[in-house]
Amino acid sequence: MTASSPPVDPFDLVIFGGTGDLALRKLLPAMFHRFLDGQIPEHSRVVGVAREALDDDGYRASIRNALVEAGGAKDKIEQFLGQVHYRPLDARKDEGWDDFAEMIGTQPDHVRVFYLSTSPELFVDICQRLGHHGLNEGKSRVVLEKPIGRDLASANRINDAVGQYFNESQTFRIDHYLGKETVQNLLALRFGNALFEPLWNAEHIDHVQITVAETLGVGRRGAYYDRAGALRDMVQNHILQLLCMVAMEPPYSLAPDAVRDEKLKVLRSLKHIDESNAAQLTVRGQYRAGAAEGQSVPGYLEELDGDTKSGTETFVAIKAEIDNWRWAGVPFYLRTGKRLPARVSEIVVVFKSVPHSIFNADAGPLAHNRLVLRLQPDEGVKLWLTIKHPGPGGLRLRHVPLDMSFAEAFGVQQPDAYERLLLDVVRGNPTLFMRRDEVEAAWKWADPILEAWAASNEPPRPYTAGTWGPSAAVALIERDGRTWNEDTD
Repeated sequence: MTASSPPVDPFDLVIFGGTGDLALRKLLPAMFHRFLDGQIPEHSRVVGVAREALDDDGYRASIRNALVEAGGAKDKIEQFLGQVHYRPLDARKDEGWDDFAEMIGTQPDHVRVFYLSTSPELFVDICQRLGHHGLNEGKSRVVLEKPIGRDLASANRINDAVGQYFNESQTFRIDHYLGKETVQNLLALRFGNALFEPLWNAEHIDHVQITVAETLGVGRRGAYYDRAGALRDMVQNHILQLLCMVAMEPPYSLAPDAVRDEKLKVLRSLKHIDESNAAQLTVRGQYRAGAAEGQSVPGYLEELDGDTKSGTETFVAIKAEIDNWRWAGVPFYLRTGKRLPARVSEIVVVFKSVPHSIFNADAGPLAHNRLVLRLQPDEGVKLWLTIKHPGPGGLRLRHVPLDMSFAEAFGVQQPDAYERLLLDVVRGNPTLFMRRDEVEAAWKWADPILEAWAASNEPPRPYTAGTWGPSAAVALIERDGRTWNEDTD
């Protein structure tokens, strides 16, 4: 059983890059799951657009296996595919655009969602042609995939150009991590419970860790990834957005701009990292051959077809700080990487120790209370507490978790992040999407780090696939008397 959401108006979802990895693995299965739950109105259409010379039947055949893997029964798959169409288009050529515009125009009352699952270099060309054919008017929306540019200057060029055809209220900059149930539950945990918010500050919190770890290598994304690297691919968007949700002040309401205003304040309060301190506050790494998930795997350079000179980082660890009253002196340790031992995304809030222990030494050590918010693979919340070990033999302390899996607690399968976010676009709800000024603030913080790395001429530190990154990442946190949370159970 899947959690339902309110119905939406009839819509056309047009996926540019419709034959790509994201469309096949995430976007189309997301729409199929919403179809199974009765959330796709009759006469709505999903239109794949790419350069491949396919017709509707050819495209449907190409995505059928992806829907089988998504858990669909044959009859339901065929019903859904009846709403799926395809148009071959090249964003930089005129051919086919008139026919495409005519097809979309046959349903003038539909909400139109144009999802740009393409290279950012094509965003402007696509928006220009949509505008030329009048497809940017009325209830039209455009979704931009991350990263928006590769630095502040290129992000501004893209936003300026897209803004000529779609205004800010029509532009949805997606970060699928914000669609995860746990991330949204942060709002409920913090602002719906008297237990947490009074303690949510530098007086009571020792530090915060945010980890996004992947067991996979770059795979078929090698060409893209080598131009981007881990900081552009993960830190500048996903991880900073998670940091904002943890650190922001209470918004005056859940109105979209109320939430996004508070996130922006956090981004603007991040302490500067540049050439003067990047060596002390950041670690970059690149994986070598090793073992992952029980199999031998090649190193990053081997996956790039033997490019032995790439200096792109596949791992980043950063000690960040927020320069405001609530978080003064509280470090935020950020970590992400490929070919790590476990696929896990989590936020760990580590509280300060009690000011004085009343227990005898033989009772055992007092451990920090930890609040662990799991984003994947099993979304949920775990709160670590100290209690007395049951039984005779004196008072012995034990650290135990109160563990809640959302799937087990609520008895329903929570919608995938893309399922939720795609329907939010149809509804015109931008709360969980990035505003332009958020993107700019994130790049203003990230750019000096990238510039410092480039100026140092130091290659990324090697680490063996299947480990938790370079030893320098361990040193980054341990020299402060702390350790990374690696309890992945």
